[in-house]
Amino acid sequence: MFVGRDRELNSLEKLYKSDKFEFAVIYGRRRVGKTELIKKFIEGKKSIYYMGIESNEKQNLENLSKEIIECSSGISTETSFPTFQAALEYTFQLAENERIILAIDEYPYVARASKSLASTLQLLIDKYKDTSKLMLILCGSSMSYMEDHVLAYKAPLYGRRTAQMKILPFDFEESCRCMKNLLDEDKALIYGIAGGTPQYLFQMNDKLSVEENIKNTYLNPTSFLYEEPVNLLKQEVREPSIYNAIIEAIATGHSRMSEISSKVGEVTNVCSNYLKNLINLGIVKRETPYGEKESKKTIYSIEDHMFCFWYRFVMDNNSLIVRGAADLVYKRIESELSNYMGSIFEEICKQYLWKQLLAGNVPIEFVSLGRWWGNDPIQKCQAEIDIMGEQDNQSALFAECKWKNEKLDLNVLEILIGRSRLFRYTKVHYYLFSKSGFTTGCIEKAEEMGNVTLVSYADILSSMK
Repeated sequence: MFVGRDRELNSLEKLYKSDKFEFAVIYGRRRVGKTELIKKFIEGKKSIYYMGIESNEKQNLENLSKEIIECSSGISTETSFPTFQAALEYTFQLAENERIILAIDEYPYVARASKSLASTLQLLIDKYKDTSKLMLILCGSSMSYMEDHVLAYKAPLYGRRTAQMKILPFDFEESCRCMKNLLDEDKALIYGIAGGTPQYLFQMNDKLSVEENIKNTYLNPTSFLYEEPVNLLKQEVREPSIYNAIIEAIATGHSRMSEISSKVGEVTNVCSNYLKNLINLGIVKRETPYGEKESKKTIYSIEDHMFCFWYRFVMDNNSLIVRGAADLVYKRIESELSNYMGSIFEEICKQYLWKQLLAGNVPIEFVSLGRWWGNDPIQKCQAEIDIMGEQDNQSALFAECKWKNEKLDLNVLEILIGRSRLFRYTKVHYYLFSKSGFTTGCIEKAEEMGNVTLVSYADILSSMK
């Protein structure tokens, strides 16, 4: 089942319809749906699709040759071109009179096996770009390789591409398309435990409860997701054990660099390099209080929901899981699930605000959103604001998000108002987001003030229809 990716498909279609040489680079983490995107795009079009394999140059050349010859003649053959240059030049020439797509998936595997491939492509693109109607797509899951050897300034192919797409996980709205049959609350819960990576979402059965899905996947030693974070790290990085230790440290509450370094047993400079790689992979995120680009308050958290859930609930319970104690482990998870969903709900609320901004439905046209934390000199305590966004130095919005089973009360609004006064904005708008709605007192105060927007979880779902 193919879901979402409307913007990416539209972009590829525009390139296709140009009827001139195009070169698109598609990259992103494993499991994010790059291959399915390409296959969906080339449906009904004359195309050559080849997925590279971790083998030598000869094997990759033979396999690519078969695809090229079958596309041009309709005949499956064992014949092979003598070199990659011969195979690719034939393809460029084949496309001089008609539109043909050549998609090389997992390009890094092929390029590593053939060191001269990038230079060969550079030569042929320069030679045929004005006469060939070829649409070339290079796709890869090794983000560092694609960025360093395809997109980077010093790479042979630099300046030849006409488009690039970094494929990201689905947002909450797109994820909901994968789980239409779930109860409304369960949609958020599944997003919180699987994230927006399509292959993880499709491991979930939207005809089962959240409990059944967790037991069938994370708490089942034979399931795809049971060891997925560990397996993924082995594919993506050279020293998975250190990366694993860093992620575990963050998942267990060690959010500052000094804390992570101490927990892992590595100096901060070493940890910093590993963290940069995890950030580039979309597994970890670095945060500073909103408005502070460089700060001693910098913290790190796990950005990928699947990783977050796994390291928080699966790793420590592994001994019980392998002994078949799924019911016992789930009871432990269930008691903490509401608290776990707090940060997930904040992200869903941010996505809602961005969509409202693009639709022109916000009183403050913010340029960014983030979380703020710091000292409250008035209350003489540490304070936090879930979401804030600035339009300019005069205007800003402040938001509080509560994923709780009771209605959000007036005191939450009053605390948010108090904390907003730590900043010197003359135009302020408040948002309150609640899973379960609002008390009468909160609704009346919001109406009285006139600069407060109350958004329930049901409102967020309604805005997606």
